[in-house]
Amino acid sequence: MSNYGVRSFQDTYTVYELTEQSTGSSVLVCPERGGIVIGCRLHGLELFYLDKATFEHPTANIRGGNPILFPICGQLEELSYEWKGTSYKMANHGVARTAAWEVIGTGTDGEASITIRLQSNEQTLESYPFAFELVFTYALKDGQLHTRQQYRNLGDSEAMPFYAGFHPYFLVDSGKRIAYEADATRYLDYNDNEVKPFVGTVDLEGLVESVCLLDMKTSEISFPGAEGARVRMSYDDIFKYTVLWSVKDRPFVCVEPWMAKTGELNRQEELVMLEPGAELRANLTIGVER
Repeated sequence: MSNYGVRSFQDTYTVYELTEQSTGSSVLVCPERGGIVIGCRLHGLELFYLDKATFEHPTANIRGGNPILFPICGQLEELSYEWKGTSYKMANHGVARTAAWEVIGTGTDGEASITIRLQSNEQTLESYPFAFELVFTYALKDGQLHTRQQYRNLGDSEAMPFYAGFHPYFLVDSGKRIAYEADATRYLDYNDNEVKPFVGTVDLEGLVESVCLLDMKTSEISFPGAEGARVRMSYDDIFKYTVLWSVKDRPFVCVEPWMAKTGELNRQEELVMLEPGAELRANLTIGVER
């Protein structure tokens, strides 16, 4: 029997399961609900929180899993921005997390993988006037989940502005006062908009808004997850910021790699500008130490 497997089944929507027998690992992906990973069991331990009701509701923003953020991370002032004299409306975290992605391939050779694609369409163009293609491959290998990303500007005349990211919800045992292993020196607290020294621990209990780690030189962060395990994320340097957030009385913390801070499409100071016909590749890896 092969060490790797890919199967699909119905759970309100079509869900794909990637499995790796040797490590007791499995990953659940729902392409039609924003291309989201809704389950990530590595070495027998489920890492992700999921509010199943928000997943099952066809128009709700899913609270849980690992939503894909594109072409923005976070919010825009008054949910709008201006580009070359025209005003556009855009919901929090962009258009990808609410769109239906298509499956373009699966594989079990040396890893369990699924490749999905999202292309610009009439609906996305209303809020984001750029022709784009996103191709993501989720790959399960050696007890780690790799998210290999390709961002493509399909236009032929104008650079495409964006700042992508992820919003993973990690299960925690108890309490939100967590010590993070990261080389940030400061963080921006969006609750009072003050920059504060980062000394390794952030207490998210009672905070409504998120905090954003600054000055990270190494694109890696680790922290305690469920059952005493340690979660470790690594990602490409283009993800310059890591955002931390939680909700009172819910057993999760979100640890989110972002390419720019919230509101960047209003400021337009740190945008990624992808030239016509160009492609940007990036990777995110999630692992666990038990």
